Amino acid sequence: MLELKNVTKCFDQFVALDQVSLHVPKGSVYGLVGPNGAGKSTLLRCAMGIYRPTSGEITLEGEQIWENPKVKARMTQIPDDIFYYPNSTMKDMALLYRQMYPTFDRALYAQLDEVFRLPKGAIRRFSKGMQKQAAFQLAIATRPEMLILDEPVDGLDPVMRRQVWQILLDSVAKNKLTVLVSSHNLRELEDVCDHVGILDRGKVLLERNLSGLQENMVKLQYSPGEKGEPQGLDILHRGQVGKLETLVIRGSAEMVEAKVRMVAPPYYEILPLSLEEIFIYELGGVSDEIRKLVL
Repeated sequence: MLELKNVTKCFDQFVALDQVSLHVPKGSVYGLVGPNGAGKSTLLRCAMGIYRPTSGEITLEGEQIWENPKVKARMTQIPDDIFYYPNSTMKDMALLYRQMYPTFDRALYAQLDEVFRLPKGAIRRFSKGMQKQAAFQLAIATRPEMLILDEPVDGLDPVMRRQVWQILLDSVAKNKLTVLVSSHNLRELEDVCDHVGILDRGKVLLERNLSGLQENMVKLQYSPGEKGEPQGLDILHRGQVGKLETLVIRGSAEMVEAKVRMVAPPYYEILPLSLEEIFIYELGGVSDEIRKLVL
């Protein structure tokens, strides 16, 4: 588990992170979502041991990360702005990674050659998307315990995005890889993450397990009958189009259906909510900037 406890990071008088606590379970894909300037990249750099927190602590499996080479050797990062040494080739970078990471797997690296099919020559001459693919090939070949990704699929075409996510999810399933990934796009993370946290202005607004969250909120559409509205429901939102009423309810589909059957409406349907809808209703009266983020 990667754990941040009450982490604050200041740059002079500017507070980039303010008492942030996160829990990233082992073998999970944790999505960190927030608008530009929320502090996502700062948090990831602190988690990787690049920045030292002003206060608080960050641990991987209970061990401090800051100035701990043994722990950091089990972690790999792909930043938003990738750096390669001038004129370095994939062969050069693979040699460097083998020296840095004892777990570097040459056979896996060779297998990934068939997936990414990158050209020869200096990486700096690659397109942005190819440079991102190069970073994934190198990072995955290290067989890390913890992979930290900052806007990881920007610049990749839809087919390559799908391939990259599939490779990562296979590693999560087979090798218990733990992934912490940041994005300003909640929809992009919905199909791959099992935990999500929302960060805004250096603070964590919400941290949830997605499966539990999605199982505990539903949308009810129904036509009221003689007995009217179902009773005893935790209603978060109401809407109406013509004679069709819509209720967003906190609770399981089974519980809601039992309550609905008691009033026997002429028509009803219980629907799941999208992740965007769930966060809108969970966050309630947050700023318009966050609402735009998750809509």
